[in-house]
Amino acid sequence: MPSYSIAEIAGIVGGEVVGDGSIEIRGVAGIKEAVTGEITFLANPKYESYLVSTNASAVITAGGNGSFSGVIISIDNPYLAFLKVVRLFAESPIEKYSREVHPTAIIADSVKLGKEISIGAYVVLEENVSIGDRTTILPLACVNEGVKIGSDCLIYPHVTIREKCEVGNMVIIHSGAVIGSDGFGYARDGEEHHKIPQIGIVKIEENVEIGANTTIDRATMGVTLIGRGSKLDNLVQIAHNVVIGENSVVAAQVGVSGSTELGKNVVLAGQAGLVGHIKIGDGARVGAQGGVTKSIPAGTSVSGYPAREHSFARKICAATARLPDLLKEFRNLQNRLDALEKGKGSGPSAEDD
Repeated sequence: MPSYSIAEIAGIVGGEVVGDGSIEIRGVAGIKEAVTGEITFLANPKYESYLVSTNASAVITAGGNGSFSGVIISIDNPYLAFLKVVRLFAESPIEKYSREVHPTAIIADSVKLGKEISIGAYVVLEENVSIGDRTTILPLACVNEGVKIGSDCLIYPHVTIREKCEVGNMVIIHSGAVIGSDGFGYARDGEEHHKIPQIGIVKIEENVEIGANTTIDRATMGVTLIGRGSKLDNLVQIAHNVVIGENSVVAAQVGVSGSTELGKNVVLAGQAGLVGHIKIGDGARVGAQGGVTKSIPAGTSVSGYPAREHSFARKICAATARLPDLLKEFRNLQNRLDALEKGKGSGPSAEDD
């Protein structure tokens, strides 16, 4: 197990040491679980009370040391700094697998394998597949004809990559994901639905991560594109001909309908749903369960169904919560008005005088 002085860690993450920088750190842990010899972090103020009780030898944080008795590494972005520290102590998921081809793997003669690859048990590599250097494909994955996979990729068990799809360098695909399933396209003739051939591909650019049981449909024609650096959570559905721009984040159970285009740095929160043939501008954000029915300008945050600008959607939500009380008030006013009308109708008339 490697160890680093606090001063060395501060140098790696670009932080400032407050206290004794010579103390050795042998591991990382959460602020509640950390013990002596470990480093933790504080990024959320609601956990600040744990500074009193934590046994960590050092804390990475943006604030002062408060009541913490150990050493502080002060930095503007403690969460990102802690991620870098975790990498110092964590074994690479690729490096832990032996660089060999398992004898049970089924590999076509035309497959091109790079250097230092790892192919697990019962992996299927069909005709004309190419695999880049140092890529790891774990047991029971299936890679269909003509697929291209780049270097330094990690493909977990039970992943299916359909024919002719392309996967860039440094891509991680988690178990159960299906890349290149047929797009959902049918032409109606009377009461019958005739399948439209899906002859396009999926292209995944470099440094993308695809979550477990996520499905990305191949294009009807052309390309379904996942841009460089984007991260897709588990159980995401990306339909045919969707384009996801660079460094976008898509949370669990999101569904994106066909031919919709996401710009760069877009965030789709959990269970958001997007209709087809719209454009989401760079840096736009969609709140959890947001139902997006039209295009969103760049830099805009929306939520609710149908999705509206977030501050306006909050006002609608707040007003909706008051509806039972407003209805009660309305009924009271209606009853009072009815009583006044009845009283007016039973009084003396001018003809009685």
